Amino acid sequence: MKHLKHDVLRLTGTYLIIIMTMSIVFSAIFFSTAARELDRRPRGNGLGASSLVAPGGDDIDVYLTQRADEGRASLLGELIIINVMMLAVGSLISYLLAERTLKPIEENMEAQSQFVSDASHELRTPLTAIRTTNEVALRDKKLTITQARQVIEENIQDVTRLQDLTDSMLGLLRDDDKVLLQQTVDLQLAVSDAMNAVVPQALEKHIKIEDSVAHTHFQGNPQAIMQLATILLDNAVKYSPNKSTISVTSTQSARQVTLSVRDQGIGMDKETVEQMFTRFYRADKARTQQGTKGYGLGLSIAKKIVDAHGGKIHVESTLGEGTTFRIELPVKQ
Repeated sequence: MKHLKHDVLRLTGTYLIIIMTMSIVFSAIFFSTAARELDRRPRGNGLGASSLVAPGGDDIDVYLTQRADEGRASLLGELIIINVMMLAVGSLISYLLAERTLKPIEENMEAQSQFVSDASHELRTPLTAIRTTNEVALRDKKLTITQARQVIEENIQDVTRLQDLTDSMLGLLRDDDKVLLQQTVDLQLAVSDAMNAVVPQALEKHIKIEDSVAHTHFQGNPQAIMQLATILLDNAVKYSPNKSTISVTSTQSARQVTLSVRDQGIGMDKETVEQMFTRFYRADKARTQQGTKGYGLGLSIAKKIVDAHGGKIHVESTLGEGTTFRIELPVKQ
């Protein structure tokens, strides 16, 4: 809790005050009740109280008063010791509770800071490219119409990349998916729409997509499920070699629907699999050398969609053999 150390101490103090206030109030009530019981006098079986004699021969009232005073003093001392111990134990408990309470807040702050830092870095790259391209074009006094058109085309490509990046980041920040989860989703239709989106890239690499998804239905967000399938198919096409095959299958049980996307790509090592859902994470050198474009946001968005639907996402991958993504979504929300 390095960033919130001061807040941890303040919250610890607040918790400790609450604990000690309850302890002291309870001790006071207990002491008051016990003192009244100690002051009670026995009834004298038909005899006057003054006729009772203490064991030492003293007057019984004096003896009982002394015993009551001794009992109160002893009880008060024990309650003070208990409260001192409570202060020590309460301090430790309060500190641990304060750390546990503020830990998610610190993690969220660090995640936001990292997100802003990573987003700034990713936004800077296309912006720098646009600026450099235009500056070079402006300094070229012999710039032809054809060259100017080429510069404009490059600018449009970079602007499109910026738009895709900002759309992806907004998709991560939105938290309104759960509002739309009560619609009926046709998984086969969602996957079909997703395939239409990635067909150009697949045809360019002569990749065959085998679709065996059935008309399974469940409650969810149709647009989000289509986006999820698009992300998985796009990822498979990116990292698959030319003339390979991508298989898309589904199964359904009484409780869940399962969607699987398997490619014959380069696969991933254990470290990559563990980090692949981290925002802006880019795969290892072997995957990066494929020349694929992206920002490392797609799988983060995919996991967010799965989580919003109360599902799970599993990854099985072997280097040189391919990767399988398996999505499990509950039939009923």
